[in-house]
Amino acid sequence: MTRIVFAGGGTGGHLYPGIAVARALVRGRPSIEPFFVGAERGIERDVLPNTEFPHVLLDLHPLYRQAVWNNWKTAAGALTAWRRIGALVDEHRPALIVGTGGYAAGLVLAYGVVHRIPIVQQAGDSAPGLTARAFSRWSREIYLNFPEAAASLTPHHPGSLIDTGAPIEPPPSPPPDRRAARAQWGFPPAGGHILLVYGGSQGSLAINRVVAEWIDRGLPPELYLIWGTGRATYEQFKHCEGPSVRVRDYLAPISAAYAAADFAVARAGAMTTAELFAWKIPPILVPLPTAAADHQTTNAATLERAGAAVHIPQVQFTVERLDGTVRRLIERPSELERLAAGAAARARPSAADEIARRILALLDGL
Repeated sequence: MTRIVFAGGGTGGHLYPGIAVARALVRGRPSIEPFFVGAERGIERDVLPNTEFPHVLLDLHPLYRQAVWNNWKTAAGALTAWRRIGALVDEHRPALIVGTGGYAAGLVLAYGVVHRIPIVQQAGDSAPGLTARAFSRWSREIYLNFPEAAASLTPHHPGSLIDTGAPIEPPPSPPPDRRAARAQWGFPPAGGHILLVYGGSQGSLAINRVVAEWIDRGLPPELYLIWGTGRATYEQFKHCEGPSVRVRDYLAPISAAYAAADFAVARAGAMTTAELFAWKIPPILVPLPTAAADHQTTNAATLERAGAAVHIPQVQFTVERLDGTVRRLIERPSELERLAAGAAARARPSAADEIARRILALLDGL
């Protein structure tokens, strides 16, 4: 078996791309053994035990930029984790390390550089994070969700920056029937518009409050909502369910919502936008202002300039702004069609398979 270590996590945007690529690698070559290394305090703690992949969780911490006195935890955790990484490598030396971002990736990539294990990276945001930038010169290849990220990286050589898009689970082919998907939600099979609203797997209280007030004031005619509130606030907003509104705590499978939606209101994480684009759904993006290095704002602004999204900063996300934006889009079909075309142009539904093919070619050349 050829082991490939996947290092990354902390958030879904740094974990799920690795899982998608790992599965594509095994489909392409069953002798590949993906092994995941993550942090005890990240989302991987809950996700990885429910996958088919072996993994280890380490006492890793981010750099504490505000509370700098807590960086002793970062140093102490790194020392212990370095030893455990060494033990894993001694047990079964990997042929390659794949970094998928976040503080859970940095130490493993550093170990690979020091011990001459080849590394590649999957860079998630339009403004790459500290880990992606720090290890760009040692990476054999860097797979970009956003081509704009190339300007912030110092590559091993110019050809090592590859515009693949984000590795996601692609929509089914052929796509689901739109009329049937609408009917599944109890909406008319044709006519009007369906707006998908969700703030990620945890939901967004800021978005939810505005949407609830918007519903209370009155939605535009023939507008239907599929609204994923997140489990933490579902009880607070479930009363908003009505003839034209479906309120759910969690959209699973979310493909049922994607299949019915004409456009969306969402956060601006790289995986969220990649999935929307793969389904050709143009989004109104409300970036999470507390995201690391405010990368979601950079993502949203980049996608708006590309003609693939509308960007509304959270401080400007009011009922009036939301209502005006939605009405403008549904009253001007050409503008909504232009955004949908821009979204489709950014779609990379086969990114995971493309990255897997490139990794296998690298392995064959080592």
